[in-house]
Amino acid sequence: MASVPEIKIVRSESLGHRSEVSSPEAKLGMRVEDLWDEQKPQLSPNEKLNACFESIPVSAFPLSSHSQDIELRSDTSLAEAVQTLSKLKVLSAPVVDVDAPEDASWIDRYIGIVEFPGIVVWLLHQVSVSSNLLHETTRGDLLDPTSPRSPAVAGSNGVSHDFTAVILDNGDSAVTSGNFFEVLTSSELYKNTKVRDISGTFRWAPFLALQKDNSFLTMLLLLSKYKMKSIPVVDLGEAKIENIITQSGVIHMLAECAGLHWFEDWGVKTLSEVGLPIMSKDHIIKIYEDEPVLQAFKLMRRKRIGGIPVLERKSEKPVGNISLRDVHFLLTAPEIYHDYRSITTKNFLVAVREHLEKHGDTSAPILSGVIACTKNHTLKELILMLDAEKIHRMYVVDDSGNLEGLITLRDIIARLVHEPPGYFGDFFDGVMPLPQNYRV
Repeated sequence: MASVPEIKIVRSESLGHRSEVSSPEAKLGMRVEDLWDEQKPQLSPNEKLNACFESIPVSAFPLSSHSQDIELRSDTSLAEAVQTLSKLKVLSAPVVDVDAPEDASWIDRYIGIVEFPGIVVWLLHQVSVSSNLLHETTRGDLLDPTSPRSPAVAGSNGVSHDFTAVILDNGDSAVTSGNFFEVLTSSELYKNTKVRDISGTFRWAPFLALQKDNSFLTMLLLLSKYKMKSIPVVDLGEAKIENIITQSGVIHMLAECAGLHWFEDWGVKTLSEVGLPIMSKDHIIKIYEDEPVLQAFKLMRRKRIGGIPVLERKSEKPVGNISLRDVHFLLTAPEIYHDYRSITTKNFLVAVREHLEKHGDTSAPILSGVIACTKNHTLKELILMLDAEKIHRMYVVDDSGNLEGLITLRDIIARLVHEPPGYFGDFFDGVMPLPQNYRV
């Protein structure tokens, strides 16, 4: 059985350095370096960085590896969408309206961005509706497809008879039973529902996007102060998405800039010197290892956070970390929970780790356990570790290993730039409101 990794604390001597080979991100950093040297000497380092990033268009940001093939058609089934997102190792993707005319503008070409958590929450909502129907009927009616009170006749959102039996046998705990997601992913609901059918769960309608001539400063502020985890960059001429810039993409760019003067000047500061962590241990959203794993994902979605520590109830010490992107393991490998009576956070962590080790995937962040640093670490050390481990958050501990706080990618980017007064003006006026039936 897979063991629970211990807390791993960042060691500066274990961190690598920027390669001599200039990557696209490093070349971008050198462009910032040239602009840095041109700034007026009376400007503070932070003001210099703001001026540098305001001078660079987002079109200069290196293309993400899947930016050209990450779109989903609106007639794609949920099952197909999940497999595509999982294969590309992404959390979300823009959805193209197959009914849009060829000359449609980008805002009419896309219906929104679908996310893994949105798919899961939508499915669970349909199950909840079906569960309420089941409680109002008799078992005989439910399992008799000819009965007028049968979901098959009355309309049960595509829930199969196997699914009905699971709900009947487990009651309100059905969604935590070990075979729940195995039955769910074999249901007609999962196989036949199209992405366009769940458009009410999309975060934006269609989404907030940048144009190619918008500045780096605008992008960095949206990814930090305005809490966006990713931003599409739209080519207005082609009416399509040219790139998708993520928080982790920015952190990778910064890691590739190690050794450049402007980065070293900024990155040498310790976390305590720049006021990190912002979030203290008392404000960290957490979950215990004996609680249902679905509760962890619901908390992350409701609180709009990217990960959550799993604590041992007696000691209150973290024994693992579950991120929002780990939700795909519920749908892509449902069979790994079959032997568990319930899918608790502990069972989820153990099952996923065994699954990954069995298939030789040793790079998945969930295998790293809890990775931590101290307030004495520098921004540079933190960035290099986050990039190397491909994680989106870092726990801060004291010298005894006790949890002190949490640092996210957004916190780091927010220390890089600041918003000038009145900077955005009417930028947000064109953003459409959330759909009325938005529920995730």
